[in-house]
Amino acid sequence: MLVETVKLSAIVMRLTPELYPSLKRTELDCDIVLRNGLEGLHPEDAMEIIQYSISKQQKDALLH
Repeated sequence: MLVETVKLSAIVMRLTPELYPSLKRTELDCDIVLRNGLEGLHPEDAMEIIQYSISKQQKDALLH
């Protein structure tokens, strides 16, 4: 099994580049661990990862 760590920005640029301008730098810089690597990622997976990353960033901001 291939495990790859990438920045959210790499996922966005590859699968949903139209969303890139709407994301914050802190969101784009977060590390994402992909079980099957970037090549095995589908657009619907990317949207789920992006949504989760944004909600996690917002939750972390509220806790600080």
